[in-house]
Amino acid sequence: MVSPPARLAAAASNVVGKVLHGGVADLRPMPRVLVDQGPNRSLYRMTHSSRPVSGPPVLLVPPLAAPAICFDLRRGCSLIEHLVERGRNAYLVDYGMVAFSDRRLGIEHWIDEVLPRAIRRVSQDSGGQDVHLVSWSLGGIFSLLVNADQPDLPIASITAIGSPVDFTAIPIVAPFRPLVDLTNGHLLTPIYRAFGGAPSYLVSRVFRATGISKEITKPIAILKNLDDRDYLAQIEAVDHFMSNMYAYPGRTFGQLYHRLFRTNDLAEGKVDLNGRIISLSSVRVPTLVVAGENDTIAPRPSVERVVELLDNAPEVRFKTAPGGHLGVLTGRKARGTTWRYLDEFLDDQASAD
Repeated sequence: MVSPPARLAAAASNVVGKVLHGGVADLRPMPRVLVDQGPNRSLYRMTHSSRPVSGPPVLLVPPLAAPAICFDLRRGCSLIEHLVERGRNAYLVDYGMVAFSDRRLGIEHWIDEVLPRAIRRVSQDSGGQDVHLVSWSLGGIFSLLVNADQPDLPIASITAIGSPVDFTAIPIVAPFRPLVDLTNGHLLTPIYRAFGGAPSYLVSRVFRATGISKEITKPIAILKNLDDRDYLAQIEAVDHFMSNMYAYPGRTFGQLYHRLFRTNDLAEGKVDLNGRIISLSSVRVPTLVVAGENDTIAPRPSVERVVELLDNAPEVRFKTAPGGHLGVLTGRKARGTTWRYLDEFLDDQASAD
């Protein structure tokens, strides 16, 4: 047990760090090199100055609207840092900022162009090896749809963390369904068309609102944990993440709203993209699914539903871990839960090969 004088000294040091140095979190991005670039696609290979990386490539796939720093939140709590320090050959695809000029881009753009090109380039850059996709939130849905739609892509496995499939199992959206039904699904249509999508500031506010109780009690929590540098650093890193949200392209947002939220197509295992049917039963690679125990955006029932839909995948593992939507991916407890599940899964795939 830490003595009161030691806690006081630690708190004083942290206050000095926050006041004089702007914070205590180390937000430096992990070293990387750009290996490919195209519309809405910057592909990076992660590097390490002292440890060589090798083995099958791992491609980190973010969702739309959230910045790719979700995988590199801060030093000491960065999934990229963890992967590289374990010697894994890690890559990251970053979609960049979404502009008003991107408003006509639909889901097809990401599953036909952005991700397939990134996957092929990673495979090429790593000597022709198949690629393990590690994705979060909507990135998991995109990864599954890409594999289902294009089985010839060099994909070795998929990890989907906090990826909701059954939108009727998300309590926070339930109050809006009567309004959506009353307007025949057109409740939000004029808004996202006018803005060309969902603006970044609105995305950030909605994300914060899902954890409103934590936002309200955050000042008290900070005061109670002034001596805990790791705790304070995590709060700073999450605030930094929240302040860098991106916009949703208009057409993509419309498809997500009408196909996933309003009609809940994906919960039945299929999605219709202008007459093009993609079925999750076509996924034929090992898959790890992880749900957050306190996730209000993608609660366990919404995430777990996909396990029943991947009936042709050779293996489907389902795990739960502490944390909300971001926490299950890169919270402090994720280091001993989600990341351990991922390590075990990737090691098992390597052994099977």
